[in-house]
Amino acid sequence: MHDKHDSTEKFIGSTYELMDARTRKVARHISERKHISKNLSKEFEDTATMGQRAADVVANFGGSWTFILIFAVTLICWVILNSYILINYHKAFDPYPYILLNLFLSMLASIQAPIILMSQNRHAEKDRLNAEHDYEVNLKAELEIMLLHEKIDTLREHQWNELMAIQADQLKLLEKVLAKIP
Repeated sequence: MHDKHDSTEKFIGSTYELMDARTRKVARHISERKHISKNLSKEFEDTATMGQRAADVVANFGGSWTFILIFAVTLICWVILNSYILINYHKAFDPYPYILLNLFLSMLASIQAPIILMSQNRHAEKDRLNAEHDYEVNLKAELEIMLLHEKIDTLREHQWNELMAIQADQLKLLEKVLAKIP
């Protein structure tokens, strides 16, 4: 198996045994002529737990204009309803300064913040995996391009040598023809 990695080792500048795990993976894929790219987003979503999916839904909704508009309408309705009841019946269920509303808002924030953080952590992990995968794909592409350059250079040198041999044969034939001319 070591022979398969010789060309990769030449371009990386390290023996297979001294390469890190990602570089070894790339070297293996090059030597086995296998593609390395894959859809990490699909794999990442397939392994998500129900709690992680729920956190993503809450974070997506909590960071949307729909949430902001619903939230604003709810707050305005709360204030108008309490003000109307206070003015007309002198007994609002949450009179100004709206302590019950502040309690609900605090509870919402205390629940929503950690859920959004869980979703952000999950997306950061996904981004990290994508960056690592991009590195592997880019390294493989770079090494494949170097290998192609080497093959083209070898082919060109071989053709050049053949051309020189043909030219030498033609020169010998020309010398023979010139020798026959008086």
